Amino acid sequence: MTETIAPAARITMYGAQWCGDCRRSKSLLDRLEVDYDYVDLLLVEDGADRARAISGRTNIPVIVFPDDTHMVEPSDAEVRTKLVALGRIS
Repeated sequence: MTETIAPAARITMYGAQWCGDCRRSKSLLDRLEVDYDYVDLLLVEDGADRARAISGRTNIPVIVFPDDTHMVEPSDAEVRTKLVALGRIS
């Protein structure tokens, strides 16, 4: 019998190109080669509503992690620490 292993849950980032913190966080995830989904709030009709429902705030970026936690406007150090804790980077 072959056992199928479910793929790891993905990271999702809500942001917009006009947002400097969003560009910085997106660049960090790209540099670290972390697999994630990006929801552009200007292109996805309900993207801003989804981000606000998660964080309770209108600030971006909102980064949602596979352990059902999220960060709003995190520093690069905060994101790195979380990625290490999740085993996504070493």
